[in-house]
Amino acid sequence: MEFTKEANRIFAEDKAGNLIAEITFPNISTTTVDINHTFVDDSLRGQGIAGKLMLAAIDEIRAQGKKTIATCPYAVAWFEKNSEYSNLLDSEISRNK
Repeated sequence: MEFTKEANRIFAEDKAGNLIAEITFPNISTTTVDINHTFVDDSLRGQGIAGKLMLAAIDEIRAQGKKTIATCPYAVAWFEKNSEYSNLLDSEISRNK
């Protein structure tokens, strides 16, 4: 599956142009984004698409030289399961929330 990248958003559409997968990570400061939303269409569930969205977002966030927090429940659980990416989390902001 190919994803389309926009500023602070990565997504996929089907051939009809319907949104079928998405992750958003808006800026909350000049150095930090918030992974606040993931969506995968029911037709794609169980195929690892949400994890692929997370990895694509991480690549983009790293390329921007930023850190992240996660307020999306899926992203929170993903970071807990994938501790090798915890260095990307902005622990200072997370502690203050």
